[in-house]
Amino acid sequence: MSNFDGYHARPRSGFFSMLILLIIGGILGGLMSLLIATNVPFISDKIFPSQSQDQGQGQLLPPITPSIPTDKQWPVVAIAQEVGPAVVGVTNARSTGQLTINRSNSGSGVIFDKRGYIVTNYHVIEGAQEILVTLDEERSYKAKLVGADRSTDLAVLKIDALNLPVAVFGDSTNLRVGELAVAIGNPLGAEFARSVTAGVISALNREIQIEDIKLTLIQTDAAINPGNSGGALVNAQGEVVGINSVKIATAQVEGMGFAIPISDAKPILDELIEKGYVSRPFLGIVGQEINEQQSQWYDLPMGIFITEVQEGGPAQQAGVRPEDVLLEMNNKEIKDFASLKKELDRYRVGDKVNIKLWRKGEQQTMEVTLGERQE
Repeated sequence: MSNFDGYHARPRSGFFSMLILLIIGGILGGLMSLLIATNVPFISDKIFPSQSQDQGQGQLLPPITPSIPTDKQWPVVAIAQEVGPAVVGVTNARSTGQLTINRSNSGSGVIFDKRGYIVTNYHVIEGAQEILVTLDEERSYKAKLVGADRSTDLAVLKIDALNLPVAVFGDSTNLRVGELAVAIGNPLGAEFARSVTAGVISALNREIQIEDIKLTLIQTDAAINPGNSGGALVNAQGEVVGINSVKIATAQVEGMGFAIPISDAKPILDELIEKGYVSRPFLGIVGQEINEQQSQWYDLPMGIFITEVQEGGPAQQAGVRPEDVLLEMNNKEIKDFASLKKELDRYRVGDKVNIKLWRKGEQQTMEVTLGERQE
């Protein structure tokens, strides 16, 4: 018994000692925690930021506020206001011979001279018996066709009106890929007059084949739709840098619009105003292209097989004959009519050029004085 009672007596004394030590340790631990929290607040602040600090100056990640461009920051607004009034609707009207008029085609145009001159596309006015120009809902005029050039898809119209808004032409040779491009025109007709779409200059010097004509154009993703043809492509400075011309749209391709560079168009427009046509040098031949496969079949060199020589033309005067094959012009290879046109565009009427021909198995060189072709 004594051993049993003595066994319980010793723990009872140790229990009270342990309890006292625990109480004292708890008090000291609390004081230490309070002291640390008071003197080192930044630890908890950085790990667990308080709600009041999220809204104050000491926040770690400031809230993101979307920036909405103002009119001054977003130039499209100013462009639409400045250039839009100079973009007009062009209707290609064909009379049926009675009182009714068949409005067969519509497009856009740009007033570029206060005297009433308007640039548009050749394909917009092609075959027109009457051309109507619409400035706004209250003003519409019959237009005179000053001149047209199929090779560049350009035409100049003129209306008799006063106080016309005029667009400013820029310099398309300074364009850079990625810069702002704004298209203004009448997509789908007068119902959507002066529609404005914005994009970028997607590429420069794109060669596009349209039937038998190859054009070098500006590519843009600004929306260009039927009716936009002849409208303005404008840069961030509000200058017209292109005349909208072509859109490529298929099930696989969208957003590829093309415009005629204004620096290429300017001399054409000047000549159309001055002469009514564009004077271009020519040889005076009719022929057929010989491709690689035909060259092998007929045992002929690649080039242009001449089938006809214009009577009294430059080629005939130089001694060119039917069944000759045109190979070169001034040491530049002539593979097809596109390369011939490209080479002829480098010269003026009256210039002398050397051409290389294949005639019955032999090559000959002749000097030709280029004549004038009126388009």
